[in-house]
Amino acid sequence: MASRYALYAAIGRLLLQFDLDTRDGTLARRAAFELPEGLQYLWRHASLPILYAACSDGRPKFEGTRHCLCALRMGDDGSLAPEGEPIPLPVRPVHVATDSRSRYAFVTSAHPSRVDVFEIDANGRLGAPVPQQLPDLPKTAHQLLLTPDDSVAVLPLRGNDASGQKAEDPGAVMLLRHADGKLTHWRTLAPGGGHGFGPRHVDFHPAMPWMYLSIERQNEIALFDMGDDYALRCRRTTLRDPRHEKPRQLVGAIHVHPDGRTVYVSNRADGTVEEDGRQVFNGAENTISVYAIDPGNGLPTLIQTADTHGMHPRTFQVHPEGRWLVAANMTPRWVRTPAGLAEVPAGLSVFAVGGDGRLEFRNKLDLDASRNHLFWAGFAALPA
Repeated sequence: MASRYALYAAIGRLLLQFDLDTRDGTLARRAAFELPEGLQYLWRHASLPILYAACSDGRPKFEGTRHCLCALRMGDDGSLAPEGEPIPLPVRPVHVATDSRSRYAFVTSAHPSRVDVFEIDANGRLGAPVPQQLPDLPKTAHQLLLTPDDSVAVLPLRGNDASGQKAEDPGAVMLLRHADGKLTHWRTLAPGGGHGFGPRHVDFHPAMPWMYLSIERQNEIALFDMGDDYALRCRRTTLRDPRHEKPRQLVGAIHVHPDGRTVYVSNRADGTVEEDGRQVFNGAENTISVYAIDPGNGLPTLIQTADTHGMHPRTFQVHPEGRWLVAANMTPRWVRTPAGLAEVPAGLSVFAVGGDGRLEFRNKLDLDASRNHLFWAGFAALPA
């Protein structure tokens, strides 16, 4: 049985569309659409069948020279067509989101940290930029997400680890007041002055004033109360075995289950060691960490780490109906097995979500990411 939602996954410029069979979790490829440049992030309009695609010829460690934001109209079957002309962007975007009514599109860039805001008209088309007067931003912004009431924009700024003679760039979460597309600085959250604090993404509880944060550089999840001071409640590891952390171990995306009882975080890794002249995966964790949320105080308790059966799950998403989760394993890697070396391909891993939020692996659809990364995957509701 096909879902009322399409699953999209991007490999370079190619945006692939899949159907998820909600009886057994199998994926069937339906169509493909070529974007102007490689997809960095995708966001659906709140009410119209429009997707907003942040695109660039850049990628990690290569910023590129061609960057744009484009709108795509969905057909009844999820097929895509351009909606207006792409809007050029000054630097590579890493995230795009809208407010709750999709009146504005918010584009986040990391190098340098930057936020660009664009009007969205009544038909879902992108319009004029909204001028901003923001303070200098700390390094490596990764996301801007508005709180459910649209009053505050949350901007995680990851910073960078110390390297050689270069000192650490501290991280922070900047809170910006929002009104009619205009952002103004309100306060900055930087525990310990931002040292040892590398935030990446946030998500919000659907019913309670709780904000969950993935801390990329420290492999942690954090909980903040969304009150007047956004107090930090806890920081906890996301790893199955934090005492034996390996190089290139990083946290990725974070998503709260639609029912508010569970929060998920991806642990991603692709570090290698040399074996017999070949670069072989170093055995770090590629998992989805599952946390039960205490309904009284919001505190997350780790109840499972589910292997994604692939490498570097940069993005994942919970199906909006809550019964499935799909993780995008970004890149292939050679691994050591009892029978010798074998290549693990990139691909989409499908999990059934149990009543307690735990994940049961169902299948993996391998995809060719030898030339371009499987950089993003997520669901979008089909037109009603």
